[in-house]
Amino acid sequence: MIAHIQGRLIEKTPTDVIIDCGGVGYHINISLHTYSLLPDSENIKLYTYLQVKEDAHTLFGFMQKSEREIFKMLLSVSGIGAGIARTMLSSLEPKQIVNAIGSGDVGTIQSIKGIGTKTAQRAILDLKDKVLKLYDLDEVSISQSNTNKEEALSALEVLGFNKKLAERAVDKIVRDQPDATVESIIKQALKNL
Repeated sequence: MIAHIQGRLIEKTPTDVIIDCGGVGYHINISLHTYSLLPDSENIKLYTYLQVKEDAHTLFGFMQKSEREIFKMLLSVSGIGAGIARTMLSSLEPKQIVNAIGSGDVGTIQSIKGIGTKTAQRAILDLKDKVLKLYDLDEVSISQSNTNKEEALSALEVLGFNKKLAERAVDKIVRDQPDATVESIIKQALKNL
């Protein structure tokens, strides 16, 4: 219904912005990802999604069309509402969400506040084929990075490191460098642990 809003940025917080467009101030909910991409300039354009419920009409804004598409995809999953979808896009980069769904990484999706095991599994089940086709991902390359991650984790556990701490360190490394080898993941994790 409302594809985008372009105007003067009046107010911004990490969760929402107000954009003056032709004398009307639009209150738009945003993710932390979009907040991090907001320009310093006064003029701004956000791609929007209007959620219509019987008790409210709520606008969600995104700096990138791709983020809006992921948001809409997430909404199609039973158990994921606009609030949780926005939390997902605030907790992880859109690319990380796509990779987690494409690779069937329940742990990454479940690590987001408000998402349990069943919802994470349902999101993967409902969206995996769509994500692989839409983003032209290769399951082999995604699973390769997951194999490296798993091998690095088991090596760190054998070395006597706490599983939770090792997982955090390895997740951060894999997030920053998806193509990292097992050896480089372990070396960097050892520096951080």
